[in-house]
Amino acid sequence: MKTRPFQQVDVFTAVPYRGNPLAVVLDGTDLDDAELQRFAQWTNLSETTFLLPPTDPAADYRVRIFTPGSELPFAGHPTIGSCHAWLRAGGKPKSAGRIVQQSAVGLVPIRRDGERLAFAAPPVKRSAPSPSVLARVAAALGLKAAQIRGAQMLDNGPVWMGLLLDDVDTVLALKPDHRALKELRQKVGVAAVPNATQEAPALIGRSNREARAFGARAQPSAVGLEVRAFAAPIGVEEDPVTGSFNASIAQWLIADGYMPERYVAGQGQCMGRDGRVHIERDADGQVWVGGDAVTCIEGSVHL
Repeated sequence: MKTRPFQQVDVFTAVPYRGNPLAVVLDGTDLDDAELQRFAQWTNLSETTFLLPPTDPAADYRVRIFTPGSELPFAGHPTIGSCHAWLRAGGKPKSAGRIVQQSAVGLVPIRRDGERLAFAAPPVKRSAPSPSVLARVAAALGLKAAQIRGAQMLDNGPVWMGLLLDDVDTVLALKPDHRALKELRQKVGVAAVPNATQEAPALIGRSNREARAFGARAQPSAVGLEVRAFAAPIGVEEDPVTGSFNASIAQWLIADGYMPERYVAGQGQCMGRDGRVHIERDADGQVWVGGDAVTCIEGSVHL
């Protein structure tokens, strides 16, 4: 065993204990996969990361991301939290104002705006879900077909089934059957626009013209999108604030006209959290996913 620097960081919040916690081991060298997975299972957080020297000369550092049950190629709150911890520990980026994180999906640019960090969302692959799987997921969530306004399979490393629902109250009232979702091996994220009109018909798949019309009628508040994410297949029944899902659903909803190019997503209400995810699509079409982070625990671990 070796003494290694450690931080526990709260992500997508500037207020400690209101976001999504992340365990960060700042020196993951000389640990094998079984040791990494065992420690991640022990922390029992949605994700634990291990920082390593980069193998790509363009990167500032490398990260490996683990849930209690498996390794992930990419995840959003570990990206921001790991970068926050690396900077706090004295990390110096090769380019001022821009950090490059190496993960299993490749190089992920991260930009700084004061204390807030934002990562460039990896491109998302979109497809229509299988009708039979969608029906089983809806049943596991207790949803009626009329409450689902859109559905997509979203793959940006992690694969999520994304559901756009009719109303924020529907999102907040969900009581999923997590065992059923685990048996389906399906991570599911749900979202709704506050004060969205109830006039649009429920559907799965919508033309861009209809989608833009729906988006124009929506009147978002300070929080433009309310989000929840369920990930029982990887050992996390509900994730407090989810960067990867917000990154992928943002690309879908902006492209199809449901959401403007800049908005704030709220997540975590049902878990006593108050996460804020800042979404922006720039002039080049790149979606950036930003948030604050704060260190809550700092010290060392024997690992």
